[in-house]
Order: sequence, then structure tokens, then C-alpha cells
Amino acid sequence: MFAYYADHFVLPLPEGHRFPMAKYRMLRDRIAQQLPGVQLQVALPADEDELALAHTPGYIDAIAQGTLPAPAQREIGFPWSEAMAERARRSVGATVAASRQALRDGIAGNLAGGTHHAYADKGSGFCVFNDVAVAARRMQAEWAHRPEGAQRQGLRALPLQVAVIDLDVHQGNGTAHIFQGDDSVFTLSLHGARNFPFRKEASDLDVELPDGCADEEYLHALDDALEVLGQRCTPGLVFYLAGADPHVGDRLGRLAVTHDGLEARDRRVFDWAWQRRIPLAFAMAGGYGNDLEDTLQAQLTTWRVAWQYHQRWQNVRP
Repeated sequence: MFAYYADHFVLPLPEGHRFPMAKYRMLRDRIAQQLPGVQLQVALPADEDELALAHTPGYIDAIAQGTLPAPAQREIGFPWSEAMAERARRSVGATVAASRQALRDGIAGNLAGGTHHAYADKGSGFCVFNDVAVAARRMQAEWAHRPEGAQRQGLRALPLQVAVIDLDVHQGNGTAHIFQGDDSVFTLSLHGARNFPFRKEASDLDVELPDGCADEEYLHALDDALEVLGQRCTPGLVFYLAGADPHVGDRLGRLAVTHDGLEARDRRVFDWAWQRRIPLAFAMAGGYGNDLEDTLQAQLTTWRVAWQYHQRWQNVRP
């Protein structure tokens, strides 16, 4: 199973900054130690043409040149630097590579990614570019030009249908906005009702959860959401945002899901895709544990579950 990373591009954040940048390298180290079958690959940067599949040229250029207005830079939450711009491009490149590999291999992932607050023309909430939006558009474009993969109806290739299962504790507002009115992408977001962003966008399916929501209520809501997804969409590719921030120990989460609950969540999502033989690409999304070990434990569990389902894929592939 392939895992793509770009954690060697470390942002020079001010002392006391609340974003836990160290978690990415720590997760890679844990995977290397505990899941030796996972193949760690350096992510290549997404190029301007790829970014333009989901972002406006002016915004792409402003990030590249460091000319974003100060209020817009503050909304992202990171000070601009060349490392910030490069890491943002590589985070997108990692999800593009993971989705391409998932279509070949069943499952692949990005050790970061899930930057779902980024809109076409702006970033927000520690999200610069929207990696899933770019990757979805890129895979749809590639699918349309691969006769061995695309089913044909007359002379026209059927489009690749995509589903986004966003289980970060915060609503995927940027993703929802980018894909509004697009029947080829189904956006599902299960999130805290009273959490950031405070002005939500309309996903195809939004499930809002109350503060303090624990395992039973959370998993029941997820089961219902996945049932609706199966009724309304038949995707050829799933993107899963496996946020660690619904955990009870997350300082930004406001929910009360345990580690067992998060593992059960992961198994439900991977099994939903596996039962339908739908390739799945996943990203880590948010995680801000009061104890960073809680975030790492949740993320490593996601990778363990992914590895188990990846093995199932390999047992049925020719």
C-alpha cells in the first residue's frame, strides 16, 4: 500500500502557534516502524495546471508569489513562506498520487491532506489548496482519456463519479462550495454543528452533530449517512477524510468519540467501499489532541485498518 508525504517541508511557524506541524513527521516515523508493508513515497508537487482544475489563476499566483493580502493570509492561519507554498502544492500532489494509485490498487493514502476549507479563490482554517477537489478533477480528466478504464456508451466515455466522505469534525465547506451543482461529485460531511466554520456551505449530504456526541450516536449517524450515500450515488472513486479531531481528547473537536469509536468509524467507511469494490483514497485531515499522542494513535489506527482492507483488495485482484 502506498503512502505519500511531504513533511520534510516544515513551515517556519511562530513560537506558540497552535497548529501541530510535528504530527506529520511523527506519523511517518510510526508507520515506518509499525507498518513496514506500507511503501512511503515523497509526494511530487501539483503543477499550476492541476491546481487550476479547482482554483482560480489569481489565487494560485498569489500563493506562489506571496502576494496574498494580509487578511486573506490570516484567514489561512499560516504566515507566507516559500516552504508554505511548496508544502501546499505537495500536499495536493500527494492526494493526486494516492487517488491515481487507489484506482490501480484499491486503496492508497496521503499522510497529510484533507484541506477541505480551501475555496476556489481563497484558503481558510489551515488549508491553502483543496487537495481532494484538485485530485477529484484530475482523476475525472484522466479517466475520460483512458479507454481501458472508462466504460463506453457510443463514442462518449462515461464520467468518473466521485464521492467525498468527510469525517473531519469541521464541515468541509470549501469542498462543498467547489462542487455545488456538480452531479459528478457527491459530498458528504459529518461534523460538529457548533464548530468551525460557523457559516456552513451546502454539501450534498450534511449531518450535524451536537457537542459531546459520543460513540453510539456518532456511529449511528454515520451508518445512516452511508446508507443515504449508497442510495444516491454509485461512485467509481471515494475520497475519505479521516479526521482525528472527533476524538474526545481533541482541543478543537467538541465531540466525545473514543479511540474505539474512531476505529469503528474507519472500518465502516473502508468496508462500505470494499463491499462495493470502489477504490478509496484517504487523507488525514484534522487532529489537534491536547495530547498529541491521541492524534497519532487515531491516525495510525486508520492506517492499520486501511492496510487490512488493502490486503483484501490484493487477494481479489488478478
